[in-house]
Amino acid sequence: MTILCLRFQLPPMHEAALPGLLGLLEDFTPVVQALPPDGALADLRGAERYFGRGAVELASVIRVRALALYGVDCVIGAGPGPMLARVALQDARPGVTCAVPEDPDGIAEFLAERPVSALPGVGTATARTLSEYGLDTLGLVAGAPLSTLQRLIGAKAGRELHEKASGIDRGRVVPNSVSRSLVTERAFDLDELDPGRHRRALLSAAEELGARLRAVRKVCRTLTLTVRYADRSSTTRSRTLKEPTAHSAALTRAAYGMYEALGLQRARVRALALRAEGLAPADQASYQLTFDPVDERVRRIEEVADRARAKFGPRAVMPGALGRGGGSTSVSWPRAA
Repeated sequence: MTILCLRFQLPPMHEAALPGLLGLLEDFTPVVQALPPDGALADLRGAERYFGRGAVELASVIRVRALALYGVDCVIGAGPGPMLARVALQDARPGVTCAVPEDPDGIAEFLAERPVSALPGVGTATARTLSEYGLDTLGLVAGAPLSTLQRLIGAKAGRELHEKASGIDRGRVVPNSVSRSLVTERAFDLDELDPGRHRRALLSAAEELGARLRAVRKVCRTLTLTVRYADRSSTTRSRTLKEPTAHSAALTRAAYGMYEALGLQRARVRALALRAEGLAPADQASYQLTFDPVDERVRRIEEVADRARAKFGPRAVMPGALGRGGGSTSVSWPRAA
């Protein structure tokens, strides 16, 4: 057992605590991969040899330290590889690490009765296609002819799915960092069902994110939306922007697009978070010239608004849609993650 997959039980609007928790993991191993907004993978092969303890024992120590130092509990899955650790995480609960057996027979038994959608990267469309042909569990998928899977979902996808369902985990933990990003969150006072209020929260978050990017003279290449629900589950979507930008209107359009693509119906939303990733200096970014006078006017107004906020505070200037009534959201202005 060498890989841990952790999900920290961060309360809404505390995603900025993730870098500190990653630092805690780095006390055990330098091979840590952040999984924003609240997760991480850790490769403990070297730590097992150094500390003379297995991954499950080390997971218990990590859990205690997270509680003691940050007041944050976590759920942990352990497995021989990243994919298997992610699957194990689905059965984990606070205080108990779910571990996948290391032997091939144990892995096959662990996966056999799980739905196809339990595998990371398998979406609802793929799971629905396989279910239509009676392949609704990983055991059935592993036992199906490879040619059948490739005919149903494609050559590459079919081969990868067959390997994963058979317990073959070719993934690895890729060390990364959340330092090249900015995050802002909006938490609702009560679990919110109104799409209009969801959109106002996104508008507020995008406006803040744009202002913060311009203040540090940065642009972002990717925007990530995280929706947290009343049952503590969450959905995360990312979108690569057409061009690196710090323009609030462009960030808002991207945020709205990701939100609408989720197709939420009567979803009880507890919080929304936007993360700007792939930051780069603004003076090195390309900008597509436009003959649209409206766009140019909006950008000039944005510059004036930024100067007013710098002098009179972040709420000195805001879009008219945010000045109307209709419920408030808690607002945070965290530092760079």
